[in-house]
Amino acid sequence: MKVFTPLFYGAGPIALMVGLLISSIVAADPLDCDFANYVPTRGLKAEQKGDWLEVVWGGEAGQTLRAVFAIEGGKPIVRELAIKQPGRSWAVLAENVAPHFEVVSGRRRLSHQQTRPLRNLGVEITDAFVEKEKWNVFWDAPLNVPGVERRNFDMPRKPDEIRRAVSSFAATRCTVKTDGRRLEITFDGLSLGIFSGSLRYTVYEGTNLLRQEAVARTMEPSVAYIYHAGFDGLTIREGDRIAWRDVGGVSQTRNFGGARNDNPVALRASNRLAVLERTRGSIVYFPPPHKFFFAREIDLNLGYVYVEKTGEATFGIGVRQAEKEEMYRPYGFADALWEDSVRRSRNFAMGNFALYNAPPGTWQRMAVYFYLSLDGAEAARDAVLRFTHGDRFKPLAGYKVAVSHFHTHFAERLVDAGSLDFQPPWIPAFRGLGINIAMMSDFHGDGHPRDAGPLRLPELHTYFEASRRHSDREFLIMTGEEPSTNFGGHYTMVFPKPVYWTQVREEGQPFIEQHPDYGLIYHIGSADEELEMLRREGGVVWQAHPRTKGSTLYPETIKDTEAFQSEVFIGASYQSLPVDQSQARLSEERCFSTLDDMNNWSGLKIMLAEGDTYTKYPGDDIYSTLAVNYVQLDQVPAFDEDWSPIIDALREGRFFVTTGEVLIPHYEVLGAGNDRTVEARVEWTFPLEFVEVVWGNGKTVGRKVVSATDLPPFGEHTFRIPVATAGKKWVRFAVWDSAGNGAFTQPVHLR
Repeated sequence: MKVFTPLFYGAGPIALMVGLLISSIVAADPLDCDFANYVPTRGLKAEQKGDWLEVVWGGEAGQTLRAVFAIEGGKPIVRELAIKQPGRSWAVLAENVAPHFEVVSGRRRLSHQQTRPLRNLGVEITDAFVEKEKWNVFWDAPLNVPGVERRNFDMPRKPDEIRRAVSSFAATRCTVKTDGRRLEITFDGLSLGIFSGSLRYTVYEGTNLLRQEAVARTMEPSVAYIYHAGFDGLTIREGDRIAWRDVGGVSQTRNFGGARNDNPVALRASNRLAVLERTRGSIVYFPPPHKFFFAREIDLNLGYVYVEKTGEATFGIGVRQAEKEEMYRPYGFADALWEDSVRRSRNFAMGNFALYNAPPGTWQRMAVYFYLSLDGAEAARDAVLRFTHGDRFKPLAGYKVAVSHFHTHFAERLVDAGSLDFQPPWIPAFRGLGINIAMMSDFHGDGHPRDAGPLRLPELHTYFEASRRHSDREFLIMTGEEPSTNFGGHYTMVFPKPVYWTQVREEGQPFIEQHPDYGLIYHIGSADEELEMLRREGGVVWQAHPRTKGSTLYPETIKDTEAFQSEVFIGASYQSLPVDQSQARLSEERCFSTLDDMNNWSGLKIMLAEGDTYTKYPGDDIYSTLAVNYVQLDQVPAFDEDWSPIIDALREGRFFVTTGEVLIPHYEVLGAGNDRTVEARVEWTFPLEFVEVVWGNGKTVGRKVVSATDLPPFGEHTFRIPVATAGKKWVRFAVWDSAGNGAFTQPVHLR
């Protein structure tokens, strides 16, 4: 047995004596590390020194970082986290800290919303269907006991469904693995209630990141869960403080002079990060930017980082998920609107908090990131924000950023405010993210969408005029809807200009008429008429939230219809729903299987990122739950100009979808005949995981996955991937990073 003596941050003899005293009582278990898959490189080095493992890697700006691991009483311990500049001494930022995980789980249930389309189609709801489709649920709140009756199957929920667990360890060995420019250190023996597996640390050459994660699975059925992850056992040093910015952007700090906590203190921190600031440096801690978050109706920041004073001289830090929706803000002036808003907010809070999926046997990865810095809190925070471009969608020459499918009740709210010039909070929230085009979906729970004209037409006029007033040369509000009337399932509709129409046609009403106030008006009574209107006006539709919610079994149910096969029905929408921490791609099964199937069924069909959420505020954490579309455009059309360039780019697939950290400025398929090359120029921030080319032959789907772990963080590279295209109908390209962020192009159909 060896005793590890950390290099303490203090320089004087008292600090050294204290360090020696502490280290003398810290004993390590014998350590057995497997180096079979380890390849030493200049920037990544691991070495076992007796009963502890030392990992050294090259970070940013010539800095060197060090992590030292041991096992104590079966528990992996981080003996030291340290950083240094060339020619300077080590600054030790943490010593003798332990990994900490918690899991709260409930039971996954199918929602009645998912089965409503089946009943309309006369489809039998079998046990096999329930088992498969429950994993695509949106309206579920497994931790809400007893829950909302008639929202889900087999209600009410029971208290004994909720299980809580804290990590424990019986580690006996570790493995060290080199994977490109990263090093993985894995300890066995993790138990986490119904989950079991291993603990993994990953370091990346070229960045100061350290990833800690539980890699664990459960064999139990119907598990939905959330997790907390962090460090426990940090020793309070003189001058220590936790720093963050609140949701208003104001700097906040928490010192350690108070009493101990019984529970973690959730910090509603902007950008989902907090900083442990110490005398000689800082540790920033934060969750994965997007994969940590499951879909909700709103984006209120629930406090995703925590601090907990666990004793007189110790504390813990980490990331966490809330157990329920909180503090949704109803709004209104008129009594009717206020009461409706209160009802809706209560409905969201009680029925919609779906958690993560954990299908039996899947290896869930419960991660937290730490970033080591020699700087103070603000500079360290700014360094981490580079990974998400400051939580903004980076401007890209030749592209404009577009989002779709938001129910902000725009017209209703402005009427209630008494002025079309009243600016609702979602507009500055979108502008602050760098969004240029907002394709909205009003009249979904507001207004009178099923009215034949007297009520609906004035509401449309208000919607159009309000959108005109709040648009400009860099921000366009496109007046879309989610009508969901004749084509099947839910779908989103946009035109290249405002169009007056009604979703119903009463007896005696014509298909087309001239209105004295609004001009040309369409009254729709069938799918054929809706298709004709879209063709006349140059509009398009796409399936909203395919294969979930009110689009369960869509678009496959309508794949052979004239509408789906037409140029009007351009595809379906993409959203990170559901979230399964075992999957390398966001919405790996539901969305990408839809995209690939559609292109096997027909000509080009695209997948457009959507939000499908309600009102927003500038302090909300919108970035983390949003993917966007980078559309090939030189400029944003003004409201009164023709929006066809946007619609044409969507229809032709001239855009890519991204979470923001990965960009694809250029993509094309080169060559002819059987030998083609997929060429894509990619920019990224987090270290990459892999790129892939996916193809279909009209019936099946194949892919070529190329590891990208040998590339540095914050890079740019042109990938050229040969593809033998004989028998293939279409190809597409995607890229995913190590934090679960990604981007994908639209399919190219081969000729």
